[in-house]
Amino acid sequence: MEGVSMDGLFSDELKKLKWHFIEMGINVSEQIYQATKAFIDHDKELAQHVIEQDQTTNEEETGLEVQALNLMALQQPVADDFRSIISILKASSDLERIGDHAVNIARETIRASGSQRVVGIENAIAEMTASVRSMLEKVLDAYAQADEKVAREGAAADLEVDKQYILVRDSITAAMRQDAKTITASSSYLMVSRLLERVGDHIVNLSEWIVYSRTGELVELNPGKSDLEMLHTLLNNSEQELNQ
Repeated sequence: MEGVSMDGLFSDELKKLKWHFIEMGINVSEQIYQATKAFIDHDKELAQHVIEQDQTTNEEETGLEVQALNLMALQQPVADDFRSIISILKASSDLERIGDHAVNIARETIRASGSQRVVGIENAIAEMTASVRSMLEKVLDAYAQADEKVAREGAAADLEVDKQYILVRDSITAAMRQDAKTITASSSYLMVSRLLERVGDHIVNLSEWIVYSRTGELVELNPGKSDLEMLHTLLNNSEQELNQ
């Protein structure tokens, strides 16, 4: 391309790759929101919409992979740029998995349609969704700014998601003991809350790839996995909070 150096072309294409990744992340965050809204509102039509949109997420991941590989073929990148490309290539897989979890929540919405509701648990799931989406937004911002500190802060928020999951799980167990009619709904609540907890884990993975892109180090940022004592404290305290 006349008037444009290879370095300039590479830089422009790398910026496009980063923004396409962030756009995919925003779309996946919306998927999670719509899936859980459909679940809580018992909205089968919205759930079906989430399922149908999954192909778009898969196509976005494939597009990012092609774009990343073409970029590496365009020019042999220096170490920092190479790590940036690899981190996006790997992280796009985590975004795709988050999209898969949204689809599974939507499918559970359809499967559990008509079951007896437990409003308190559904409110807790809504709060858990808000925490997960806040995590994802923070980590996407860290990608946009290439900010390792913000990425680590985003990963640390997964401890709160783990805590919310434990409380929801304990609430589900209590509800089933009190009223056998809630068993069908409770099994769905358990699945959805577990899927959201897994979404949090994938967001931690995104944070780890940001750290890799900035430092070249592969780190473990999941506080529940790296600090078992901390997680055990959460488990011990969850019942006390539930009964307050």
